[in-house]
Amino acid sequence: MKFGEAVFVDSGAWIALAIVRDPLHARALDAWAQLAEQRARLHTSVPVVLETFTFLERNARRDVALTWKDSLEHLDGLRMLDCAAADMREAWRFFERKDLHKLSAVDATSFVLMTKRGIRTAFAFDHHFASVGFRLIG
Repeated sequence: MKFGEAVFVDSGAWIALAIVRDPLHARALDAWAQLAEQRARLHTSVPVVLETFTFLERNARRDVALTWKDSLEHLDGLRMLDCAAADMREAWRFFERKDLHKLSAVDATSFVLMTKRGIRTAFAFDHHFASVGFRLIG
């Protein structure tokens, strides 16, 4: 990973960071430390935040979800990417690919948003990111 590289943070990474009992928690902490050391420019999206909050609220506790949400405000430089209707329309093309079985709509919009902004690296545990050509950290 390059110093100061733009990195997109996916729901799976946020969830693994937030839930100590998550099986990927230790890997997520190691990756998070690497991102901090390399001063990565972190990006996420509105759909990812909504998906993460919903997962945490339903599978952990509401206070975990709220604490996670509040922590985003304290991350210096985290860029929140909006998802417009045009982005969603473009995302549907990923569902035509036979190699992307069980792709989520949030992931498809993430691919579009990352591509539009030239982000090539994802902090994610989802193989779909690698399948469409992004480099994974995590």
